[in-house]
Amino acid sequence: MDELTPRQIVAELNRYIIGQEQAKRMVAIALRNRARRRKLPPELRDEVSPKNIIMIGPTGVGKTEIARRLARLANAPMVKVEATKYTEVGYVGRDVESMVRDLVENAISLVRTEKSNEVLEKAEKIAEERILDALLPPPPGVTRQTRVVDGKPESFYDIPEPVAGEELTREQQWLRTREKMRELLRQKKLEDREIEIEIKHTPEVQVLGPLGGMSGSFDDLGGEFRNMFEKLFPPREKRTRVRVSEAREIYTQQAIDSLIDMDKISREALERAEESGIIFIDEIDKIAGRSSGHGPDVSREGVQRDILPIVEGCVVNTKYGPVRTDHILFIAAGAFHMSKPSDLIPELQGRFPLRCELGPLGMEEFKRILREPQNALTRQYKALLETEGVELEFTEDGIDEIARAAAFVNEQTENIGARRLHTVMEKVLEDVLFEAGGPDCPKKVVIDSEYVKTRLQDILKNQDLSRFIL
Repeated sequence: MDELTPRQIVAELNRYIIGQEQAKRMVAIALRNRARRRKLPPELRDEVSPKNIIMIGPTGVGKTEIARRLARLANAPMVKVEATKYTEVGYVGRDVESMVRDLVENAISLVRTEKSNEVLEKAEKIAEERILDALLPPPPGVTRQTRVVDGKPESFYDIPEPVAGEELTREQQWLRTREKMRELLRQKKLEDREIEIEIKHTPEVQVLGPLGGMSGSFDDLGGEFRNMFEKLFPPREKRTRVRVSEAREIYTQQAIDSLIDMDKISREALERAEESGIIFIDEIDKIAGRSSGHGPDVSREGVQRDILPIVEGCVVNTKYGPVRTDHILFIAAGAFHMSKPSDLIPELQGRFPLRCELGPLGMEEFKRILREPQNALTRQYKALLETEGVELEFTEDGIDEIARAAAFVNEQTENIGARRLHTVMEKVLEDVLFEAGGPDCPKKVVIDSEYVKTRLQDILKNQDLSRFIL
């Protein structure tokens, strides 16, 4: 990731997102600046803070998708939050610090997945041995031994090799049968056989809340209660019968849990959240504007004041340890129909120095969205119907007609951007999706201009109908 230039980052984003070049350039520079900062000497590195971004544009133009793809490209922890879900301290609801805790949870999950993949092969071997032990228990007196191979401990059964011409001992016969069973197991021929295994059962702990007078931090307090109860009532092992296929998953996960070090994962996740974390604050325009002191918007300005220290840089306590927010990249987004960025409190405006406006999408952009991205809707529907044995073909004029219909409905009703394509496509393909898999569905369906017009003409003619359906 550190080797990608801003131009290359934009090229990667272009594979999934059409248009909005200014926004792509801005986030690409922000991502590259992080790589540049890591190469600075320590005394200067701490002084370089990320340049937070505000994206301004109507719904469905790609604001969230840009941030999501950016985080995936950088393999960085990211959390998307809605500004409207937070309340200022003193009101019942979520407090703004929970967005940082959510980011840490995301980082823990990301690092844990990486470490799990590193030990997956070894965990699968351990699971295989445990399943074989359950299928064919060792004879009395035979126990596992441990030896070190390439600096790593390895368990084995210390049974001497058979000597030619001599009769096999009971232990040697057992080992030979075990190896034959191993082959059957690897060929997936024993998947439905039931075996008895031990699984850890953790008592279910439910924390009800909020309790009297407690505000938004209750989510985190509930987590602390759960941790406390888990220590008081540790998991107990109980024996149960499951199929071999289920036992493989259970034993593999148990082996992964024993092979990875959660303390190391926590430390690395905290560091990654601090250095590479991205928090995407959506609907920030809904908390813009000065509150009147009463009514449903009473805490708007208070939420802005609470967000301010997090964006400026502070320490947030999480159950994995304290997290500094100084170098987390914040990307805010909003339509700003009823307000404008200058309606935010001046201190918060100053913490989002970069602003970019994302333009509305028209028919030409819709055509490109249906043709170019790797995850284009046309490709998604083709793949979905292939599972039912139906070949779906979109002609050039058919795609143009879908784009034209989506742009027309956006003009006549509320403009919801590229999300309108989902509605139009679903309506166009409704009959095929319903009949697929049945005897009356043809093996090949061609979606051309006439097909699209036939499915949509009655709806498009009646504006009242199109408001409700499209």
